[in-house]
Amino acid sequence: MKKKKKEDVAETHPDLKGLRMSVDQFGRLNTSVSLERINDFLDKHVIDKKLNEEEWEENKKKTGKTPSPSKPNKRKKK
Repeated sequence: MKKKKKEDVAETHPDLKGLRMSVDQFGRLNTSVSLERINDFLDKHVIDKKLNEEEWEENKKKTGKTPSPSKPNKRKKK
């Protein structure tokens, strides 16, 4: 008898519980969670590196969302 192949389940953040992603033969993403929910999660937890520090602060004030637990570090010129 063949053994049943155990499906690998990746660890995910609790906010994205049940997330499964795959790419079909045409290169399209298939997800078990709506893209809107994934985008909301990313907005809350990931800093957009394209924004400078001032824009980051403005965006934080407007949306009330903190993109990351810590503020992006900028090196100070001596």
